[in-house]
Amino acid sequence: MAFTCVYSRALWGAETPLVRVEVHLSGGLPQFNLVGLPEAEVRESRDRVRAALNHCGFGFPLQRVTVNLAPAELPKHSSRYDLPIAIGILAAFNHLPHALLENWEFAGELGLNGDLCAIHGALPMAVAVAQAGHWLMVARASAPEAVHGYPAGVYGATHLREVWDHLTSRSLLPLVHLEPQDRAAVIMPEIDLAQIRGQSQAKRVLEIAAGGRHHLLLVGPPGVGKSLLARCLPGICTPMTGTEALALAAIRAAHRETIDPSLWRVRPFRHPHHSVTTAALMGGGHGTHLHPGEVSLAHGGTLHLDELGEFPTHLLDMLREPLESGQVAVSRAAHKVIYPARFQLVGAMNPCPCGYRGHPAGRCRCTQPQLERYTRRLSGPFLDRIDLQWELPSLTAEELMAESPGESSGVVRQRVIAAQERQHERQGMTNEGLGSDALHRVAPLSAQAKKLLLRAADHYELSVRAVHRVWRVARTIADLGMDEGVSESAIAEALHYRTGFGKFNPS
Repeated sequence: MAFTCVYSRALWGAETPLVRVEVHLSGGLPQFNLVGLPEAEVRESRDRVRAALNHCGFGFPLQRVTVNLAPAELPKHSSRYDLPIAIGILAAFNHLPHALLENWEFAGELGLNGDLCAIHGALPMAVAVAQAGHWLMVARASAPEAVHGYPAGVYGATHLREVWDHLTSRSLLPLVHLEPQDRAAVIMPEIDLAQIRGQSQAKRVLEIAAGGRHHLLLVGPPGVGKSLLARCLPGICTPMTGTEALALAAIRAAHRETIDPSLWRVRPFRHPHHSVTTAALMGGGHGTHLHPGEVSLAHGGTLHLDELGEFPTHLLDMLREPLESGQVAVSRAAHKVIYPARFQLVGAMNPCPCGYRGHPAGRCRCTQPQLERYTRRLSGPFLDRIDLQWELPSLTAEELMAESPGESSGVVRQRVIAAQERQHERQGMTNEGLGSDALHRVAPLSAQAKKLLLRAADHYELSVRAVHRVWRVARTIADLGMDEGVSESAIAEALHYRTGFGKFNPS
């Protein structure tokens, strides 16, 4: 009778809890039992492990083999447990000393010939292993991803025999380290601001949105550049922080997306179609696998909803909670997973169903009932959570033919980076996350600015939430201008971008 324990990690939402792979050999008819709430892909590891051990010449114990994946109440997904199960059987079968395994964690899928294949979620797993102070052994193909979460270095093997040789000191594997070029964030703007002619005021609004990570709504007739401006946003944003990047990596692992290590600190840009389902947008699934939705996959980046007026009202109202709390709870009868969802919302829509309401040529043919049905899709509570709301005018022929394209994304990005550095030095976060107490502390208003904000709140019947959001935007405007306090002009500009799509007159 023999017993051994090997450590690995599960993926449960955005978390990576420790899993003890316990292997027990006992007398009786040869049998291989796998318990601990394994899903189908985990149960199939019995055949992969048996074939791999036989192919490598270790043989398989002709005894009753019981493998328990503890804790038993945690559902186990993916083929990551193949390698720890094989190592556990080798140790129980006296092919490995038990004491060698106390400070190791393993993850990898086994081929029938013993080859090690990549797994999803190597990066978030590596973070947890580093915090636990253990060594990590993964497939060689997973090592470039894992090392971003374990800068001290991980071990990557291509075959089960290599793992055994390393653990028994027959042939040591080299540590895989983070290469210097991998440390730099890569920013690849899809469209440069200099490519967009005209709309100088809209570009200013986009810069403010990037400077404080504020939510933005662009309204205008077809062809004025709403979607192009939205796609310029990633090019003027700062790279993701390490914490944001690791959280997004865990979310992508739960969604079983492949992570490109060279782009892991580039902010995501998600743009679901208006026909998206509730589960695809908010997260969902069947059984115990609750996958993240678009709101979580946009964590730390941008969620672009083009043709916002075509989205169903119930879907837009579902966004209200993550817009406030920065997370979303995906619940089923027996399980609940909480995913981070701190994204920057950028909506774009036409002013009416035909798109030409207010056009100088009078091209709009929408009836009043059609217009009311269209505008009702955006509820008051939803609009109340959008900091910047701007209506883009139709471009004139002179603007389209202008020779000067304006500033490039690189120039604007430098101002955004400088503004966010001021914010992190002052309060440790961007302005979008400031609460009421923090606003009083880090965004003091001048007497004239306070008077203007109170007058606008009364005149436009702004909610407390709306007043705070105007205040945050004004703080960002001051940061972009390198001002210590929030002036009257900053409050006036912030109100200009919120009340009545730019119709506010501070005089």
